[in-house]
Amino acid sequence: MLVAHLSPLAASLFSLIAIASLLLAFVMLGSRWLRHYLYAFALESWLIAALSAAVGYYGQYPELYLIAILTALFRGCLLPYLLLRIVRRLKVARELHVVVQASSSLVIGAFAVVFALTVATHISAGLGLAGTVVVLALTVMLSMKLIGFLMLTVRHEAISQILGLLVLENGIFLGSQILVPGMPLLLEIVILFDLLIVVACFGLLVQYLLSHVGTTSSLHLRRLVG
Repeated sequence: MLVAHLSPLAASLFSLIAIASLLLAFVMLGSRWLRHYLYAFALESWLIAALSAAVGYYGQYPELYLIAILTALFRGCLLPYLLLRIVRRLKVARELHVVVQASSSLVIGAFAVVFALTVATHISAGLGLAGTVVVLALTVMLSMKLIGFLMLTVRHEAISQILGLLVLENGIFLGSQILVPGMPLLLEIVILFDLLIVVACFGLLVQYLLSHVGTTSSLHLRRLVG
């Protein structure tokens, strides 16, 4: 396993990128401005692309260089651009429909990180990898998944729902780059194209919601039934 034979420099680099990605997830969780969401997601995607390239270099997985390029282009450029076009077209600047305020969301997110750290520590100990970068990778992956679920729960703006799903998927993707870097290249490419389709479908749904209901809040989706 790659993580069992990492040099201190490589482990520090992976840890730095993972922690920075998690902090950007907190930026999205604590902000109500949609542009901040997009910029944070784009930067987070670029960091994950850099992580893919670093794992490819230290683990001698040359196919990860292609994954890094595709991640930077699709996640870091194309998806934020498409979402920014949707935001401009809808003329929605900030999140208006929240269940929990931003400060409270950050506190809940902090508890989620503590829970993720506890789970990651137990899993790593069971695998005999306690004290390695596996603990951090699992913690960040689980934390970003929980933060993504939290965004889906407490935010009801349609754009926020899309970004919640993307943050959740970014967490899974980040963890997989460290834990299972030998994942088949075709599977990685399929995931990237699936994200593009998801964003395109959500864009159509948001426009339909705005034209028929007059709002972009997902709370009104039930009015489209029947």
